[in-house]
Amino acid sequence: MSSAVTDEKNEFLSAHFQNEEQETEACTLGMWLFLAQEVMFFGAMFCAYAVYRWMYFDAFLAGSQSLNWVLGGANTVFLLLSSFTAAMAVHSAQTGNNRKVARFLWATLVLGAIFLFIKWTYEWPPKIQYGVFPGMNFNPDAHHYPGLAAFADKGHLQLFFWLYFVMTGMHALHMVIGFGVILWLIWMANHNHFGPRRYLQVEFFGLYWHFVDIVWVFLFPMYYLVT
Repeated sequence: MSSAVTDEKNEFLSAHFQNEEQETEACTLGMWLFLAQEVMFFGAMFCAYAVYRWMYFDAFLAGSQSLNWVLGGANTVFLLLSSFTAAMAVHSAQTGNNRKVARFLWATLVLGAIFLFIKWTYEWPPKIQYGVFPGMNFNPDAHHYPGLAAFADKGHLQLFFWLYFVMTGMHALHMVIGFGVILWLIWMANHNHFGPRRYLQVEFFGLYWHFVDIVWVFLFPMYYLVT
């Protein structure tokens, strides 16, 4: 009986760990360290935004008023819903329901894809097309962006959009990376990989996805709701 239990445990245990508890603690520590460095990465950009918004508030106000808060609000709803489906995928993995794991992960991917579709179709391209992308050709079109075209301080206005494109772009990149992880997890779920003793991959993805959502929850009011 003792040998059978040992063999059963070894099925779920990586070779370089003594027991499952040690493996879980090591993997959890690694995941939280990864998230900590992500917090520092985005934290530096948040600090830069806070300093420049305090220094050049009028330029940041003008830039914010050119953004479509309705689209930003809709994206917030889609991303929060994707956090719910990601959490349900974790719960399904813990209970060993691999079919539901795959379904909830597909739902998370679709909701995230809707978010990026809105961003890449209705938000970024018009700004690039009508001269709002920061750089040498920064010249807001007076018809589409009258408030920006009339704003005298174009240099600090560019600073707002530089931060906007960098921070939202890095956020989108993290989402695309998450899509790759989702597809890998779906493949594993389709092969009945997850169960009550083997679900850490989905749980860690859930932590990562919640972090991505939290970043957007801060980005939305910072850029779209400046008053």
